[in-house]
Amino acid sequence: MNGRTSERIGAVKRFWIGCIVVLLAAPMLAESPTFERTEERAACAHFDPERRALFGDLHVHSAYSFDSFTSGQRNDPWGAYRYAKGEAIELPGVADDETVTVQLRRPLDFTSVTDHSEFLGEIQLCSEGSDSLAHWTPHCLLTRIESFYTQLVAASYWANLASQEGPGKERSYVCRWFPEACQAGEASYWGAIQRAAEEHYDRSSACGFTTFVGYEYTDNPGFRNLHRNVIFRNERVTERPISSFETGARNPQGLWRRLKAECVDGDKGCDVLAIPHNPNLGGGIIYPDPVDAADATMRASYEPLVEMIQHKAASECRFDRLAGRGVDTVDELCTFEQNKTDNLASLAVFEGEVQVERGAAVAIDDFGRRNMVRNVLKDGLVLERRLGVNPFKAGFIGSTDTHNAIPGGTVEDDYVGHLGRRDAGYRNVQDHMQDGPGGLAVVWAEENSRDAIFAAMRRRETYATSGTRPIVRFFGGFGLDLGMCQADDLVARGYASGVPMGGDLSANADDAPLRFAALAMKDPGASGHPGTDLQRIQIIKGWMDAAGETHERVVDVAGGPNGASVDPESCAPVGAGAEKLCRVWEDPDFDPAQPAFYYARVLENPTCRWSTLHCKAAGVDPFAPNCSEQATAATAVAQLEGATGDVFGGCCLKPEEEPFHETIIQERAWTSPIWYSGR
Repeated sequence: MNGRTSERIGAVKRFWIGCIVVLLAAPMLAESPTFERTEERAACAHFDPERRALFGDLHVHSAYSFDSFTSGQRNDPWGAYRYAKGEAIELPGVADDETVTVQLRRPLDFTSVTDHSEFLGEIQLCSEGSDSLAHWTPHCLLTRIESFYTQLVAASYWANLASQEGPGKERSYVCRWFPEACQAGEASYWGAIQRAAEEHYDRSSACGFTTFVGYEYTDNPGFRNLHRNVIFRNERVTERPISSFETGARNPQGLWRRLKAECVDGDKGCDVLAIPHNPNLGGGIIYPDPVDAADATMRASYEPLVEMIQHKAASECRFDRLAGRGVDTVDELCTFEQNKTDNLASLAVFEGEVQVERGAAVAIDDFGRRNMVRNVLKDGLVLERRLGVNPFKAGFIGSTDTHNAIPGGTVEDDYVGHLGRRDAGYRNVQDHMQDGPGGLAVVWAEENSRDAIFAAMRRRETYATSGTRPIVRFFGGFGLDLGMCQADDLVARGYASGVPMGGDLSANADDAPLRFAALAMKDPGASGHPGTDLQRIQIIKGWMDAAGETHERVVDVAGGPNGASVDPESCAPVGAGAEKLCRVWEDPDFDPAQPAFYYARVLENPTCRWSTLHCKAAGVDPFAPNCSEQATAATAVAQLEGATGDVFGGCCLKPEEEPFHETIIQERAWTSPIWYSGR
């Protein structure tokens, strides 16, 4: 028997085995969920054993957060949930007495309001606690004055207090002078956060909308972002939100330990995740080496996800188009939604100028490798060899980090800002050009319930989008059928013969080829607002060689550059793409001895960025040769209406002269990786 005949026989054998596995697995999937039920609720009428994509936002701030309140934003958690479900709410406009009505075109499936644990009590006292002397302290007065410039002063105070370093972070004087009132204020808001989540959670069989009780752990020593969004599985939560004032700065281990003691071990049925967000502003310290295997194990257990994108830019990878090189990458698509700096001082922009030195642009050679998630994943392979545990095995989600209580407000042509009065109207392009609408979290779950979604997050069967809603599947396995894309049961075959996004593969004894099935379907859009065609699917591979060195590779596996663009006059799409792309790709360089990870990146056709649309609406065309003249005229008009400084000059930035600025973007999705452990 020759080798080709043997290979054919083996393929036929694997095919029939796969069919048998699918037939046996289907009834088992239909009869019982793959997740544990921990709460009392009606059974969902819509249960899909092959799971469905649910779109949500797990990073949302309401007026309970100090930086939302001091931006003039007054919607509470109830308002945020109403917006997520499709209701209209009011936001502050540019002027102190101006309001703007906003509404989602498509409701979300799930949301968590994640107000800052830091200063929760103080903001309650400053905004509502008129029966306490704390309410009348000078800084509380500044905090609630409805004046843009006064609120900037108040916001600076709270932000500097949150950015303390060292194990003993000093509380605000409000809490030092009135400790009992401060604790009562925190308890009041923490209870309200839980009530809002419960009241908006659909426990009926319709399962129309899911909420999660959550908060943001806001440690940012020296303005370097070490934030985590803490998401509880169900209504059983810690007595109070654990903040960096309890753990001290630069101590996520302290957060994990307390969550373990007060939730996982301390309350039967309590479960929790901590999701690091926007590592791009982490100043290089959000992903340090674990101190030992136990530390690595705890991180892997409590942090199975990472936020790939939010309104303060993206964290996949970084490439400087002017320098012609990246942060340990040559991937030229890594210019997408990049912040010029590497810390939260990037927000300290007023009248178009950065107000603090640490907010200045960071050169590509000085930018921390582990601010970028792809490098974190590569380093995880190295650490696993040394520790026996991969501490950086993280799946992907996106979210908004809205401080306007508008979860899911990610549409480029309907973007109203995320920081209240600080980026309302013209201030968005004046002071927040490098920010954006943010992204969405997508989970593959059997039903729209807390247990099902939380289980999906725990197993990392998630993906991130830059704000649009394509449907993306990604499976990996040894000997996956090359004809899966033509089969009606692609999903069943993927689960039966491989693992989905977020899964793990170990060495295969039969030496079958390692293959990946990637499927993407175009975002259908909303009524009157069609989605954008797909351009291509890429698979990104990262691996470690025998010498312990890491590498990466980007491969176009479906579709490809198609010449599509936009009409510079109208921003209408020019050229067609695909409504659906699918490919089963075999890694030609697979080495069974090398640990690796693989994830899919889906690119849509080009569209105009939100800033381009805002500038055009003001009469400033970034594509026009006389853009600067238009900007000067538009700025003069804005100044007559109360603006100060150069308002529209940033509209005329040219991508060929800026390392990261883009007038035209390609929206995208990133699947969680699939890991191969090696031999």
